[in-house]
Amino acid sequence: MNAPRTRVQRRPVHGVLLLDKPLGWSSNDALQKVKWLLRAEKAGHTGTLDPLASGVLPLCFGAATKFSQLQLEAPKTYEAVALLGVTTTTADAEGEVLQEIEVTADMLAPQRIEAVRRQFTGPIRQVPPMHSALKKDGKALYEYARAGVEVERPARDVTIHALTIEPIGTDDGRPALRLTVQCSKGTYIRTLGEDIGKALGCGAHLTFLRRIDTGGIGVDRCVKLADLEAMSEEERIAQLQPVQMLLAGHATVTLDKENAGRFLSGMRRRGTWPDAGAVAVFAQSPHALLGVGHVTGGELVPDRLLSPIEIQQILESSPRAERGTLETTL
Repeated sequence: MNAPRTRVQRRPVHGVLLLDKPLGWSSNDALQKVKWLLRAEKAGHTGTLDPLASGVLPLCFGAATKFSQLQLEAPKTYEAVALLGVTTTTADAEGEVLQEIEVTADMLAPQRIEAVRRQFTGPIRQVPPMHSALKKDGKALYEYARAGVEVERPARDVTIHALTIEPIGTDDGRPALRLTVQCSKGTYIRTLGEDIGKALGCGAHLTFLRRIDTGGIGVDRCVKLADLEAMSEEERIAQLQPVQMLLAGHATVTLDKENAGRFLSGMRRRGTWPDAGAVAVFAQSPHALLGVGHVTGGELVPDRLLSPIEIQQILESSPRAERGTLETTL
């Protein structure tokens, strides 16, 4: 008989773990693995990263899941390699070869490369690939693709903030491009590589993709999954960043005890704060994140709040935090 499975005792965990997602793992698989390693009750990621891509994947736990959308909206930076002269069904190395075209020297002339770089820098329109998780009539596009059905996909507006294109050779001497792309959310780098190859006249598909930054979070700050597995439970918890790291671009407001309690109850507060569309709100003592809001006409308006239980759990679990009980009622 098989031994009975040990049930994992879940616990409240609050914070952000910066994961360097390994190649071949889906974002959800990586999330579930880290959730299990931390024994966390509640978790979510900040937008999917393709299984064929590695790199920065912030994972949110507990109260941090309330602000995960902010990272989803953040600009991303990728490094990629596009093999020239070969197109595939998926625009990457997993697909079947569609066409092979000889790559000539004039296709890689510096002026040609620069013209293509300018063409794909700034606002552009992309047709999402069939092999993607976008849904049509409740079904993911890749499900249609696997069934051999191609459906119409409207082009989407995205922005390429910065793009570098460097001609290189592969280990076996084939022509390729090294791409560094800083882009808006919703950009498909596979499609970009394919479109650049098409613009050069030879076609291309991606053989390498790595996300090196999202919203100012660089891959050098991330922990590898294998390293996390090798750590003790205490060391894993120590890898968590505080919830407020997701609010780095927000203005800050700190409230005294009375106003903190009222704000946390959903009440607007008046003060001399300048207008601001995004504000991170803290209690003064004990110092604790209460949530986010906005200021208009000297009025601080709650938008998304932590619960008193979440705040108390964060205070109790963080050695850096000031201990104490936050008064939420007067």
